[in-house]
Amino acid sequence: MQDNNRDGFSSRFGVIAAAAGSAIGLGNIWRFPYVLGENGGGAFFLLYLLFILFLGVPLMLTEMSIGRAGQRNTYGAFRFLAPKKKWYLIGIMGVVGAYMILSFYSAVAGWTLQYLYDAFANNFVGKDPVALKNVYNAFTSSTYMPVVWTLVFLFLTGLVVVAGIEKGIEKYTKILMPLLFLIIIILDIRAVTLDGASEGLRFLFHPDFSKLSSKVVLEALGQAFFSLSLGMGTIITYGSYINKKENLFTSAVSVSLADTAIAVLAGIAIFPAVFAFGIEPDAGPGLVFITLPNVFQQMPGGYFFSVLFFFLLVIAALTSSISLLEVIVAYFAEELNMSRLKATIVAFVSVSILGAMCALSFGPMKGVQIAGKTLFNLFDYISSNILLPLGGMLIVIFAGWVWSRKSISKEILGEEEKESFGFKLYMFIIKFIAPFAIALVFLNAIGLLKF
Repeated sequence: MQDNNRDGFSSRFGVIAAAAGSAIGLGNIWRFPYVLGENGGGAFFLLYLLFILFLGVPLMLTEMSIGRAGQRNTYGAFRFLAPKKKWYLIGIMGVVGAYMILSFYSAVAGWTLQYLYDAFANNFVGKDPVALKNVYNAFTSSTYMPVVWTLVFLFLTGLVVVAGIEKGIEKYTKILMPLLFLIIIILDIRAVTLDGASEGLRFLFHPDFSKLSSKVVLEALGQAFFSLSLGMGTIITYGSYINKKENLFTSAVSVSLADTAIAVLAGIAIFPAVFAFGIEPDAGPGLVFITLPNVFQQMPGGYFFSVLFFFLLVIAALTSSISLLEVIVAYFAEELNMSRLKATIVAFVSVSILGAMCALSFGPMKGVQIAGKTLFNLFDYISSNILLPLGGMLIVIFAGWVWSRKSISKEILGEEEKESFGFKLYMFIIKFIAPFAIALVFLNAIGLLKF
């Protein structure tokens, strides 16, 4: 039965802001542009949109439904919905995945804090791309500053989570998400008004189907899946805080649209500027931390826009890390009977230790490797290539083949409504299409199936 004293979201906007904040992170603003650049631009973008629509929204709806039906953390939800069966292992994978992702994610988020400081201090001025690359390498491989910024970032995350759902996560994401949209719109206006910006927009929106390959298709499918925070327990956890009166389909579509909009707006902010200054769009992961500081130097008003951009990255990272920490805190609080304060402190301390080690993986701990990978790369590989796709695949199999159709219909359509065509299409996707598509991503990621 539902715990009437359990904290929860107070409004639909709160649900959308928090869930969209979870989905919208560095994956949208840092990863999406460079992956798009490496995979040919417009054709990749079109595939990405199709996968969001036909797979992302159904998966988002499924996780929200499981969370709200269970009214518990991701582990407790499966244990409640499928008692005496092993499906709760999906929840365990979600908690472990949240630990791993938050550990290396907080290290990268710490870089955004350093770069925000550098932008404020105008430390990029007079540095060419070679010098900026040296700055990036020197910082990420240093001994203590990456750790300091990682801990600062996790402390900020913990301050929001410890306050609870309505007074913490909902309250702050209602402020942060509109602010994020405002900043990126300002950056977009500046980018599209640059001389030569039209080539960047053409690269983003004009599909060149000659660039399509099986690799590009899988990259687009993987990006759509991961950018929505699916398979890691965050949406299930947030779903458990959604009021029974809320329309889950509306929430799932709204979150997916917001996530996609930010990814597109990030592309509009970056590619026109990249093309305007004659820089190759396939600059890779260094696009944000090496290429863009050089672009901002050459841009009229570059100081102001540099500060805005890195502030945007910090906000995006924070809204995602809040949801990841909540997965862990909810598990500790509900399964181990800890107070929210104690659960947050335990989660913060344990993640901080792992996060600090990940931050040092580019410097003093670079030689500490497991299976040929640093701790940062190991956590990234296991979570991104194994836990998330495997968790996502098991979730849709559970919803499509194990959980009763009547129960999932009740969560999505309500008590009385008959099954619509849309619901029947949703069930078909969840039962047949989604498991196959996610299996392709999973097998490709672990190397058993290479295209």
